[in-house]
Amino acid sequence: MIIKKLWTVKETPDEQMVLALADSLNISNILATILILRGISNFHQAKTFFRPELESLHDPFLMDGMQEATNRVIDSITNNEKIIVYGDYDVDGTASAALLYLFLKELNANVEVHIPNRITDGYGLSIDTIDILAEKNVNLIITVDCGITAVEEVAHANSLGIDTIISDHHKPKEIIPDAIAVLDPIKPGCNYPYKYLSGAGVAFKLARAVSDRVGRKDGVLQYLDLVALAAAADIVPLTDENRVLVREGMELINRNPRPGILALINKAKKEVGSLTAGQVVFTIAPRINAVGRMGDAKRAVDLFVAENNIEAERIAQILEEENYKRRKIDEVTFSHAISLIEEEVDLDNEVAIILHVDEWHPGVIGIAASRVVEKYYRPAIMLSTIDGVAKGSARSISGFNIYEALQQCDDLLIQFGGHEAAAGVAIEIDKIPEFKERFNRILKDKMKEKSITPEIKIDVKISLSDITPKFVRILDQFAPFGPGNMRPVFIAENVELANYPRIVGKNHLLSTLKQNGGDKVFDAIGFNLGYYAEKIAKDRDLIDIVFTIEKIARNGISYPQIRLKDIIVKENVN
Repeated sequence: MIIKKLWTVKETPDEQMVLALADSLNISNILATILILRGISNFHQAKTFFRPELESLHDPFLMDGMQEATNRVIDSITNNEKIIVYGDYDVDGTASAALLYLFLKELNANVEVHIPNRITDGYGLSIDTIDILAEKNVNLIITVDCGITAVEEVAHANSLGIDTIISDHHKPKEIIPDAIAVLDPIKPGCNYPYKYLSGAGVAFKLARAVSDRVGRKDGVLQYLDLVALAAAADIVPLTDENRVLVREGMELINRNPRPGILALINKAKKEVGSLTAGQVVFTIAPRINAVGRMGDAKRAVDLFVAENNIEAERIAQILEEENYKRRKIDEVTFSHAISLIEEEVDLDNEVAIILHVDEWHPGVIGIAASRVVEKYYRPAIMLSTIDGVAKGSARSISGFNIYEALQQCDDLLIQFGGHEAAAGVAIEIDKIPEFKERFNRILKDKMKEKSITPEIKIDVKISLSDITPKFVRILDQFAPFGPGNMRPVFIAENVELANYPRIVGKNHLLSTLKQNGGDKVFDAIGFNLGYYAEKIAKDRDLIDIVFTIEKIARNGISYPQIRLKDIIVKENVN
């Protein structure tokens, strides 16, 4: 199934502004245009963008509740109280938990980590777990990457004499938990200047604030590798503080990775020294997430805190095996979902794809839902059955807020939570038909205002001859790439094949391209664009391409590679 995409070229900035910036930085007009489109219009802004510095990080005590949080943490360490760092089962949650655990251990705290089981415990704090912790004489719970909506759970902990510090970055509900301190930059009344930290970013701020008070301010910088992993994997905007944290953290990973991260890099067959934030997302993060999807995510924390390469290698192998199992189950689930969609879903009349199968593995249906969205470009909800209740994951398309749509179905749901692009859902099985009908009605109303055609936003038009070594070298300095600072997207017209294309993998187009009869030839790959291979090869057509530029290594030498996002076949060359 080929989904046609809408190509939209961004509005070209003022020519004089482009020329002035290009001249001041000694870069091409194309690169100056990209900078201006990112809100960078003068030399000083460009210097800050290209050379983000740790000194620009905000004071952690600007975050509401930080003074109270540090007071309680220091008292707990001083009195040798038992502390539990309570995390989440994804990369952000496990990296956050490892960060805070290692930091508190360094201060000789009596600390342990608890990560809930995705399948048996569910997300976040639970009353049952708090009861277990009370029996173990826990005095203080510090949540990381969770807890902002745990009003009842914190109240229960209070009733048992357990203090709580909430460290989270998710959206709160109307009532804030009655904890000793609630650290969340987006909670009402918090004037912290930057609102888009990851869970590990907030945990880092807590560690840095405590460290500052005990005279070890820069000691926490050794944990920026964990912050970088978490921020990249959690797809937070890579702007402002996150850009600094991820850039510094990725440099630390590439310069001197801790044993657990080194073991993961080796398992992913990547090279230390050149790992990017994008490679974290697509090769490292799935291996970490796999142990949480398939069972006990505490193993990811154990990997992060491993003290030697032998122990790290042992745990990394477990993650590798779990990721292999996850991929096999994911493939079966996705294939099953496709067959159900083709047989049972009326794609002409139903905007959303909502599927429920009792036996689907709850740890992988979120991934499968994302793949369904990618294939059909429709919001998708996939549900399995756990303890007689349909539970699962919702994934959205660009421009449609799936969380708001679920809010309009609140009376039909047992619970839900998430954000604009993704959410978790629980619903009584007998209410699924009514939910499906209402959810589709909401989508149809929304889609009257907006087309569901996927859009590719293009930064600027270029010729392949513009891609010089200097151009690529400066483009690399735009990294780290991610939301808020995506890889620049280019369009090139009337491109021709330098040789016949071929299909690699399942459906990936591999070829070499040139333009205007020139001698300059570029390797190109188009993931899931194999459909075009035979047609282009048969007629030797000219094509217009939309693409990004990445680097690949061959025989120890780096080359630019064109990563095709879409193709338009134009006219016959002959």
